[in-house]
Amino acid sequence: MAAVEDARKALARPTLAMLPRVSDGLSFLFVDICRVVQTDTGVCAEIETDAGGVHRTPIPTASLACVLLGPGTSITTPALATFMRHGTTVVTSGAGGVLHYGSVPAPGRTTKWLDRQARAYADDERRMEIATRMYEMRFGEEVAEGTSIERLRALEGQRMKGLYRQLATKYRLKPFKRNYDPESWDEQNPVNKALSAGNAALYGVAHSVIAHLGCSPALGFVHSGKQHSFLFDIADLYKARTTVPLAFSLHASSSPEREARFKLRSDLKLYRMIPQMVRDVQILLDPDVDDIEVPSGPSSWRVVDLWDPLAGAVAGGVNYADHLVGEPR
Repeated sequence: MAAVEDARKALARPTLAMLPRVSDGLSFLFVDICRVVQTDTGVCAEIETDAGGVHRTPIPTASLACVLLGPGTSITTPALATFMRHGTTVVTSGAGGVLHYGSVPAPGRTTKWLDRQARAYADDERRMEIATRMYEMRFGEEVAEGTSIERLRALEGQRMKGLYRQLATKYRLKPFKRNYDPESWDEQNPVNKALSAGNAALYGVAHSVIAHLGCSPALGFVHSGKQHSFLFDIADLYKARTTVPLAFSLHASSSPEREARFKLRSDLKLYRMIPQMVRDVQILLDPDVDDIEVPSGPSSWRVVDLWDPLAGAVAGGVNYADHLVGEPR
């Protein structure tokens, strides 16, 4: 009888072949205002009830690729250890999962995507290919073969200027100039405030995706020189259809930063984009797998540099549409 029971336990024990893929079942789970604990039956999220008891909700650790712990959440060491054994990345995030404070990748996770990222980053030709694919993915148009990185920056600048003009006309605003000046933040217009708040949320979601895949946020292909270069690359792919339109819609708001964060959290627009972000990062790194004005002031305000194989690092936060003399507009 004991032998039969041992055999049943062995069959129930998960094997490598049984572990879920990223695309299978649940992938990302956001929890907040609870305590994540390990019980005799598994990992649970528990909260106190009005009657003074404790309500527990089981968490399917074996089916999770990434769990995001929001505000008001604590986790015990045994519960964290279970996530690590199941290969689940644990991320601490802001409300709604739209900010990233830190992450703990599972030690057993593959370095497949980090390897591909590092190899492409170290090869100027492949890096240029990925930078080109980012532009094509961002704006939905093909780029002529041999287009230089300078020309890509100019094309990106033209497209963003056009988008700003279009939205300014729609909301009957004066011509819009992107401006990020921490020293005079209170003097910024509502659109700039909402855009900065929305982009911060977008960076957080992109950071969570990059952490889950095991990629390095520092190895960017368009941006360079900062620990968050790659997440800026990825976040740029979605700004034109998420944070930019949202910011212009809040042009008359008295609390544009708060409303931008609230709308992104309440609608979970960015959170729902996570599966697409995962897929886009994978396609960028492996296409065969089934993307302003410089603020006046101290140079330390520059958030990140841009990669250039000839000129080296060039300033980020610059609209390069006017930097190519004689090029068609």
